[in-house]
Amino acid sequence: MKPEIAIIADDLTGAGDSAVQFVRCGWETQLYVGGSKEAFSQPGIHADVVSINSNSRGLTPEAAARAVASEIRTLKAYGVRHLFKKVDSTLRGPFLAEIEAARQYWHDNAMAVVCPAFPATGRTVEAGVLLVNGVPVTETSAGSDPVTPVTQSHIPSLLGCSLISPQESDTAETLAEKIRQGGHTVVVDAVTNQDLKRLARAIVLLGEQALPVGAGGLAMAMAAAWAYRMDQEGIVLAVVTSQHSATRRQVRVLQERGGLVMLPSLEVLNNQALFNDWKSQALENCRQVMRTGRHIVALLAPEGQYPGLSPEMVAWRLAQFAQEIVNTFNVKGIIGTGGDGAEQVMKALQATGIRLIDEVSGGVPLGTLIGGDYAGMPIVTKAGGFGTEDILIQAAENLMERKFK
Repeated sequence: MKPEIAIIADDLTGAGDSAVQFVRCGWETQLYVGGSKEAFSQPGIHADVVSINSNSRGLTPEAAARAVASEIRTLKAYGVRHLFKKVDSTLRGPFLAEIEAARQYWHDNAMAVVCPAFPATGRTVEAGVLLVNGVPVTETSAGSDPVTPVTQSHIPSLLGCSLISPQESDTAETLAEKIRQGGHTVVVDAVTNQDLKRLARAIVLLGEQALPVGAGGLAMAMAAAWAYRMDQEGIVLAVVTSQHSATRRQVRVLQERGGLVMLPSLEVLNNQALFNDWKSQALENCRQVMRTGRHIVALLAPEGQYPGLSPEMVAWRLAQFAQEIVNTFNVKGIIGTGGDGAEQVMKALQATGIRLIDEVSGGVPLGTLIGGDYAGMPIVTKAGGFGTEDILIQAAENLMERKFK
């Protein structure tokens, strides 16, 4: 296995906190204490991602640049396609020298896209200034660091480059174009994880010459964006049989955010001929979703009762149609909401169990199917009353932005 992605960090802990973000997105990841030559001298690297410690935090700018250049030459020789340059989230170390070396040696005309924001740890970039819990970084302990004191909070001034402050209306596409026009090095503002997610998608659109430079926050976003890009695009299918009011609100939020919700009536579900006609139109609706770039489709059980139509039969009919959708389209994952519906979907797909991997949030597990022709299909299961109003969207994003074996 050849690594697709390499992380170059200036110290061991940085190599670790960035690497773990890729692990969380399903990438097979290995961390090496030494450099890339040591890593590739091993009998075999069985990893998608390698994280390398250049051990350059305390070096002079010239020595740090040489260390980074040496690592990149080795990584390129072994066919690494994507590079993430990990920098300190408080700008410590030979920041400029390492970024310039990485950019110059990575690709001809490479673009360094710099954003050390890490919202989970209080780091944000606003108007080009790195803030730590709202305070400019030079006014924190990093400013008086005895080894590598930080003397500049305004990152574009430190790097001598342009600044991009995305607008709320910017998409990944429009942001990518702004970055493309910004020069060989740009700093991009980011306050939230959503800002970083949009930035990561923009970087992916720019191609392999784009060099993301940041800390754990951008590493997390890049891990998801590269996983999504490298796999064939498809849809996430939710089968919702729960009648819980919380679930119904979650479906409404899904629809408001652009998801396709397909709701057959009780009468249709009770009549095979009517149901067949409804399914034909529903499949066409799925095709339209694929063409328009939307990626979430929900099959929703109707509320109420109908003479001779049991809840079990409703769940089974929806599960059978879910199987037809799986056979017709590239389904990247399934969300089963309501125990009866999730069980019937597994039966329709001839699955005998779930290999648990993670959870989307508390009580909402994520895994892959065991057994049958669809073994390995990613699946999320959720009880009716569990989850926030946007939990279906969160679940879909987990399925779309994760690398599954």
